[in-house]
Amino acid sequence: MSDGESLDCLELGPKGPAEACVIWLHGLGADGHDFEPIVPELGLGDTVRFIFPHAPHRPVTINAGYVMRAWYDIASPRIDAGQDGAGIEASAVQVNALIARELERGMSPARVVLAGFSQGGAIALHVGLRRREPLAGVLALSTYLPLAERLANEAAPDRSVPIFMAHGTDDPIVPIALGRDSRDRLTHEGYAVQWHEYPMGHGVCPEEVGDIGNWLRQRLSAN
Repeated sequence: MSDGESLDCLELGPKGPAEACVIWLHGLGADGHDFEPIVPELGLGDTVRFIFPHAPHRPVTINAGYVMRAWYDIASPRIDAGQDGAGIEASAVQVNALIARELERGMSPARVVLAGFSQGGAIALHVGLRRREPLAGVLALSTYLPLAERLANEAAPDRSVPIFMAHGTDDPIVPIALGRDSRDRLTHEGYAVQWHEYPMGHGVCPEEVGDIGNWLRQRLSAN
């Protein structure tokens, strides 16, 4: 899939007009259906539109070049080394196009949350921190800040976008130390980060889903 092609998406919309939108990016090797089941557990009512895009298929170096859905390539077990800047930027273009489509449908940026898990969370951070008009929030789960050394020069001047980050203390895929380092860098750059840790691996737990729901309700009722 090239930068100019649109992403295929699963869309869950209200029966009437949507008052807010959550665009949720899945992790490596999954697809847009991955987080669909938790929507009823978030307690957001029936006025929020959920967009679950499917990442493009691409070969992933760390998985012996196997082709799978991925937002960018990973070349090393140390996922913050040798980062695929071109792949990250290509996915950012496609995710920004999804946001632009929501704005064309009449949604305000202040009513759009960009969410993601693992690789999807990395893209959510990359995109959400660079938008001139702040989104309602960025939800980044079990992830890290990609291309962190570029943030200071590329971030939007307005750094008021709220960020929810959550991580498992026993995560074997994205070490929690990397998540904490990302949190600290974001805080140093002036972002308000709400940080949560849970006794789990690389996944999502019921307590986390409850915290996500509370945060989303606060964000989408405050704007």
